[in-house]
Amino acid sequence: MTKTSFQKTTISNEEINALPLGAFTGEIVVVDDPGHFPKVFEEISTHSAAGFDTETKPVFVRGHINKVALMQIALPKKVFLIRLNITGIRPEIFHFLENKNIVKAGVALRDDIKALQRLKQFEPGGIIELANLAKNAGLEVEGVKRLTGLLMGFRISKSSQTSNWEAPTLNDKQISYAATDAWVCLEIFKRLKPHL
Repeated sequence: MTKTSFQKTTISNEEINALPLGAFTGEIVVVDDPGHFPKVFEEISTHSAAGFDTETKPVFVRGHINKVALMQIALPKKVFLIRLNITGIRPEIFHFLENKNIVKAGVALRDDIKALQRLKQFEPGGIIELANLAKNAGLEVEGVKRLTGLLMGFRISKSSQTSNWEAPTLNDKQISYAATDAWVCLEIFKRLKPHL
């Protein structure tokens, strides 16, 4: 693959706000039964790259840390939302997180990995930080929202970011937000891949 040079290297808030709203429109699978893990991770393992993100219930008390509640794994046409607060952490999850053969692309992944390591120690493999990749590509933006606007031409809603990810049932807005966040990471990775 040849390196592509981008016409624009940055995007302003005004430009982002003028863009149409976009969201993932493929299949979204909410996984709250660990019995489904073998099948889920078998499907994921047939792909060489996935968009990756986690969500944690926000903390409003100083010094208190909530555990990761949701792990999002995006494939091109399907996103798995794994409700870790319900399923718990299972061996399949660590095999995935340690697998060097599957790229896990996302933004600010150091924090996600650290939070997951609080649940159980593991050696992460195949982690690709999109902010670093964007820098290598000569871009001057690094957050998911700006990268999406710049590289994909739409904006993503962040309204559910600080919602309760430990709720008994996730609402449609949360599901769409979580799936979209991971999916755009995979799409951004595809566009930045030549700069690896």
